[in-house]
Amino acid sequence: MQKAQTRSKPAVPSEAAVLSRAVSNAARLWGLSNDTLGKVIGVSGPTASRLRSGSWRLERGTKPFELAQYFVRLFRSLDSLMGSDDQASISWLKSRNTDLDGRPIDLILTIRGLLDVSDYLDDFRAQV
Repeated sequence: MQKAQTRSKPAVPSEAAVLSRAVSNAARLWGLSNDTLGKVIGVSGPTASRLRSGSWRLERGTKPFELAQYFVRLFRSLDSLMGSDDQASISWLKSRNTDLDGRPIDLILTIRGLLDVSDYLDDFRAQV
């Protein structure tokens, strides 16, 4: 009689690892500097650099974790509207938006702006 093979379950990455990687990838695709990313998610530029290198992670229950969730929401919304065209997304972020009364890239540097831009895109997607 043969021994039953035991299959180990693949390791499931933590939500901290998944969100940290998603934020890093979005920032890279949009060409955001460490300082800009840091301002968006509420950490210093050097901490954003450590996040991107994988030596620091966002942790649930912290303000940077919450802001990072909104940042990824913003990225996903804009990415779907622009058909995954990163250059079009960057152009939209850097262009003045009369509905938002400013450039989205500048607005997302504050919590209120990040929420407003995310909500704006979600509302726009709902119409499509």
